[in-house]
Amino acid sequence: MDKELFSEQVQVERKLFTFELRENPRGRFLRLTEDVGGRRDTIIIPAVGLDAVAEVIARASTASNDAGPPEADDC
Repeated sequence: MDKELFSEQVQVERKLFTFELRENPRGRFLRLTEDVGGRRDTIIIPAVGLDAVAEVIARASTASNDAGPPEADDC
């Protein structure tokens, strides 16, 4: 059975993201669940990869900020 070490939720528009740091006999991992209107998708990231994933997210955030506001949809 998994042991929960940390849990936090973030609401972004109509999506709810749940971050759960858990541990089981095979090791620690982050379970990231996206819930949109009751439909859930989950990814598991082993704890040894959390720093690398955090760095990519930080670079993506910087790139988004550097790009300025989103372009208007002309359709």
